[in-house]
Amino acid sequence: MSDTDPIPLRPRTAGEAKSVTRGPGCYGSEHAAANQPAAKQVAFSRLELMEILSLYGRMVAAGEWRDYAMDFGAQKAVFSVFRRATEYPLYTIEKNPQLARKQGAYAVVAPNGLILKRGPDLKRVLDVLDKKLRPVQ
Repeated sequence: MSDTDPIPLRPRTAGEAKSVTRGPGCYGSEHAAANQPAAKQVAFSRLELMEILSLYGRMVAAGEWRDYAMDFGAQKAVFSVFRRATEYPLYTIEKNPQLARKQGAYAVVAPNGLILKRGPDLKRVLDVLDKKLRPVQ
């Protein structure tokens, strides 16, 4: 049998025993994965992503941003903005629910680690990145 040949599958008969595959992460029970608590993952909601991506679209149209990356972890969710794909991020937009009551869940961080703005409202936090036209006096 070569690597490209399909694997023949056959249905199990009623009297056949179910085999349990034991791998490196298995605890000996076929229900081991069901008994473990699911890992919590922080993510942006649909409305939050709409706000971030609308700002991203405006900045791409202006020629300032070219690429982005998203990272979702157990502690926080991060949306990174790049000028070029091979560089370090220009800005990171972070959502950390553990800081929601203290300082606000959202933050915009500069490349040197300086927090430009933090708060409970994503739209207001993103205003620090949105360059609006102002009349010249």
